[in-house]
Amino acid sequence: MSNPVSKPLAGPLTAPAGPAPRGAAAPATTGAPADPAAARGGRKSARRRELIACAVLMAPFFVLLIAVFLIPVATAVRLSFFGEDHPGLGFGPSRTIFVGLRSYAAVLTDPTFLGSLGNVVLYCVFYIPLLVIGALALALLLDSGVVRLRAWAQLGLFLPHAIPGIIAALIWLYLYTPGISPVIELLGKADITIDFLGIHTVLPSIVNIALWSNLGYNMVIFYAALQAVPREVIEASVVDGAGPVRTALQVKTPLVRSSIVMVAMFTLIFALQLFTEPMLLSWSTPMIGARFSPSMYIYDAAFTRNNYGLAAAASVVLLICTVALSYFVTRWTSRVNDQEEAAR
Repeated sequence: MSNPVSKPLAGPLTAPAGPAPRGAAAPATTGAPADPAAARGGRKSARRRELIACAVLMAPFFVLLIAVFLIPVATAVRLSFFGEDHPGLGFGPSRTIFVGLRSYAAVLTDPTFLGSLGNVVLYCVFYIPLLVIGALALALLLDSGVVRLRAWAQLGLFLPHAIPGIIAALIWLYLYTPGISPVIELLGKADITIDFLGIHTVLPSIVNIALWSNLGYNMVIFYAALQAVPREVIEASVVDGAGPVRTALQVKTPLVRSSIVMVAMFTLIFALQLFTEPMLLSWSTPMIGARFSPSMYIYDAAFTRNNYGLAAAASVVLLICTVALSYFVTRWTSRVNDQEEAAR
């Protein structure tokens, strides 16, 4: 009788399946790769959510843009192509007819409108450099720490801007009018005679009112920009031996150039719409006519002569001039910046 002997197994011994030891790496799986269609769908869904969020945030801006700018501009353009016709030697009922470019031709050949454009150009030549340079100088003084009680100084300079423009014009009209002005009376005691509303002084008087109202506001803009200038740059200029004036002109001013351009461009846009100051001063001086500025020309055409087509055409011409000048300023500053970057 033979003892049974266990035969060797045909294959290698395998350990029973169980949890991997702690610290051992998990075996690599050879599953199928992630579905690219699902990944693209996830990216599209995230992109769609971003677009919806942007649309919700930008909706108020576009609503206001359409309501207060595009619709009025479209209405003005439409009105400029129509005019009023009175048949029957002017005694018949008025009717609206299409006149084409006749209103534009009348505006561009009207010497009073061209003269109003010349007045505004001359006003901008004096007003914009004085405003930008004055506001920047005040902001540099405040930023340098020379001025004490800085917060009160800012408040005092900004306060005139808080006064409505019509109230400011009335205040200065009182100061400009002979017989009631304490300024003219005080100058008369010193044997100084100045007619602030004369033919050669009426434009500087208007510039003075605009400067008094807007200088502090733009100073605040420049001062906020100067606060963002890195203090390390200023300290490095001082270490290099630059004095306060050189630091202000050669270090701080170039770093706030974008703010200077912005202030100059917005000042130009508002200056072309000059209306309140000359309109109120026209009550006290014959040197300011009813069509002294383009805005006054538009007002006179619409509400004095009842020619809405002419007023609309003048408004469109003024809009084109404003857009063209703004574009020129933007392109010129961009070109200057590109040249400086290339020089570096």
